[in-house]
Amino acid sequence: MTIRAQVFILAAIVTALLPSAPSRADSQFQTPWSNQNRAIVLDGYEHNSFNLPEIIKDPRVAAFIHKGSDGMPANYHCNRIADVKDQEICRRIWRNYAVSRELYQTRRALAKALGLKWGSYHLARPGNPIEQANHFIDYAEPTSDELMALDIEDNDPTRFMSLQDGQIFAEQIKLRTGRYPVLYTNGTTAKYIADHRLEFPILSRLPLWYARYETDIAPHFPKGNWQDYALWQFASQSNCTKMRCPYRPNGTNRDIDVNIADMTVTQLKQAWPFDNLIPAVVPDDMPRPGERPSLPDDILMASMEPPLVDYRQLLHAPRMLALAAERWLADAQDVLDHVDETPEAIDTLLTASIARSANKPQSGEKLTVEAIRTSLQLPIFTGGDHPDSHLITGLISFCFDNTKATIGHWPAYAMQH
Repeated sequence: MTIRAQVFILAAIVTALLPSAPSRADSQFQTPWSNQNRAIVLDGYEHNSFNLPEIIKDPRVAAFIHKGSDGMPANYHCNRIADVKDQEICRRIWRNYAVSRELYQTRRALAKALGLKWGSYHLARPGNPIEQANHFIDYAEPTSDELMALDIEDNDPTRFMSLQDGQIFAEQIKLRTGRYPVLYTNGTTAKYIADHRLEFPILSRLPLWYARYETDIAPHFPKGNWQDYALWQFASQSNCTKMRCPYRPNGTNRDIDVNIADMTVTQLKQAWPFDNLIPAVVPDDMPRPGERPSLPDDILMASMEPPLVDYRQLLHAPRMLALAAERWLADAQDVLDHVDETPEAIDTLLTASIARSANKPQSGEKLTVEAIRTSLQLPIFTGGDHPDSHLITGLISFCFDNTKATIGHWPAYAMQH
């Protein structure tokens, strides 16, 4: 075997052993900054130092996002505070606020003049979300081509804005500007929002600015409504040292955050400022229109369709009625059997009615239910009878034997509707 053949075989073996390159479907989640065609976005705040003319020498850097406002607006009326120390603190906060806003405006003007896309973010704190949204707009004064971002550092309402208030903040930004902000948050908070996206219909559809300092986020990327990130913050002071950093642009120190976009510089500038909601993705376990969840047999559920009625008990109705009739007849016969013993218990109205409407039984003949039934079926009418007597007689005939009862026995007024 020649040396050339040996080298060829060795190269083939090494190639087979090397891991294959990630597919396009996963490449955006696995060290995408190694792809020279992917756009870089930087973000910082007032205490960072950087050199914008040096930064733009990196052709991959397409935009800069700067911190804007922080929590609630500063107190404009320090003189109204009685305590001297609190008054001094108020004045310092106001001076810092004024200086930081002046620095923000200067950096924005320079960055846009150098051809960078610009954006700003609001560090969300506990407090009135509408007032914070108005504060952010008043501070940053964003133009229509500038990205706006809501920064919820963690799902901890004691330290940062709650997710429910984040919804209100985003809606107020939309109301004031006609555009939505991007959501900046960490992995655990993003996953919580994705898993509960029906509870956060606005927050879960804001373009995601994802903060995760790992080389591969595919296993835990929160794919709810988010199928991809708008920006991925992959480098910061937490994973950058003086000697090593995933990516360090010219003109920056290691305290500058670095973000990657799953697109080229040209594509990113066209998609900027990411101010629309992303499409909603229906959860897999959510019922579709027309579908009904399976129900146990012993549960009846109201709906717009004909009501579900359990008719099984009606199968026992004839027997129940027969038993009730037997008990009633037995009770009636028992009363009649003791008529002679307790004549005072007989209602005189009842006996009078029987005497008027039935043939008088022979002396010594025992009064029975059957005898009363027979006599009542042969009513006697007189000209002086009240019309109600006809109605009562008809009802009696109908109750005892409806095959012989006729509507003609009933008075006319009883047939009126």
